[in-house]
Amino acid sequence: SSLSAVRAPPPASPLFTASPAMAMDPKMLAKMGINVETFGDMNAFGDPNWYQAFNNPGYYNKTHKELRAKVRAFVDEEVTPNVFEWDEAGVIPQQVYQKIGDMGLLPISVGRPWPKDFVGDCPLGYEPDYFHELIMFDELARCGSGGFMWGLAGGLVIGLPPVLKWATPEVKARVVPEVLSAKKVICLAITEPTAGSDVANLKTTAVKEGDHYIVNGEKKWITNGIFSDYFTVAVRTGSAKDGMKGISLMLIEKTMPGVNTRKMKCSGVWSSGTTYVTFDDVKVPAANLIGKENQGFKMIMNNFNHERFALCAMTNRFSRVCMEEALKFANKRKTFGKTLVQHDVIRWKLAEMGRMVEATHAWIESITYQLQTMHKQEATMKLGGHTALLKVQCTKVFEYCAREAAQIFGGLSYTRGGQGEKVERLNREVRAMAVPGGSEEVMLDLGIRQTKKITEMAQSLLANVQTQAKL
Repeated sequence: SSLSAVRAPPPASPLFTASPAMAMDPKMLAKMGINVETFGDMNAFGDPNWYQAFNNPGYYNKTHKELRAKVRAFVDEEVTPNVFEWDEAGVIPQQVYQKIGDMGLLPISVGRPWPKDFVGDCPLGYEPDYFHELIMFDELARCGSGGFMWGLAGGLVIGLPPVLKWATPEVKARVVPEVLSAKKVICLAITEPTAGSDVANLKTTAVKEGDHYIVNGEKKWITNGIFSDYFTVAVRTGSAKDGMKGISLMLIEKTMPGVNTRKMKCSGVWSSGTTYVTFDDVKVPAANLIGKENQGFKMIMNNFNHERFALCAMTNRFSRVCMEEALKFANKRKTFGKTLVQHDVIRWKLAEMGRMVEATHAWIESITYQLQTMHKQEATMKLGGHTALLKVQCTKVFEYCAREAAQIFGGLSYTRGGQGEKVERLNREVRAMAVPGGSEEVMLDLGIRQTKKITEMAQSLLANVQTQAKL
């Protein structure tokens, strides 16, 4: 099981009085039962603590470590050295996307279980779980580029699951294998010029005419749209007064006449292809309807927990990147005759970043464990409020770390490229993580409302138990 036993404490030992050199001998420390297993550069808070000779919290086994090493090597060798160039060019080369597909990583990003019916057995040799997905997103995000992360997963993570779960068998067989093998690209098109978090008020219409729907409307800020072959689109099949009860999902293909896309100029995530999409009398086969007509809102809501989980994993690693880059820079940059890290105020900034990132990662692991162990219906019901609040936590921590890292870098954080490349880029991309997937204000309200519902249900359940006990 991936939820392996927590490491037992070592046996008691007499007071250690060996020399400092002996104290740092890994073999000697291991004999004493002291954890000496490390992975990465060992910069303080630069990785989750179980990478840095802290005990495994019990969530991870050999397969998680193997995936971690595989993704890190790929990112260090092929991604991080090139993301600046890709960002400036506004596109990730197809061969990079294809290689990630060949590595078997794309199916991990669309939830559990592994989609064996469409891509065969997992080439990694095991059934991935949510902790594998957490590690994958966390390691990929070490490149420090929201454009790369959104370009790779921004459309796939949210656009494919509705097709995978609710499309007709014919549509699934045609679309899913191509997308998960990186031969085709899919995106989710919900947001409109006048409807973002307020999904129930979208205006794009789909009118049934025989065995087709005629679709008209506009979608805005659609991640990967300019590159996409398929669009999972939220449309209004009911009347405006029906609100959320009149929304449907359908698959629209780029080759259909009347589909037009233009790339939008945004502050950040340049290589992710943020797009304005228009549908002008697009004739869509009724067979491309995803699920049942007017049931689209439920499907959209069903996918949000997983989307926000992925966003949180990426975002907190971006916070780590900001801190790690700032720490490395503070150890070599000198002002007033000493390194930056020797100044109290700089250490205070680093300490604040460290405590926030570590606390947030612990919460992410907690939610990951619940996703891994809860029944799907239970997770959908119980975790909506918690994942909403976790997303706010992650983006607020990211905003703080991006700002403080920029202060430590000074003018270098205001210059594209060079030593401050990652911090400058991530500073521009804070809003790209804080707004999509639900803005902070909407998430805070949702978190409390959902938690209130769960509390009321729990209190009702408790009252029933107490009543039955008295009988």
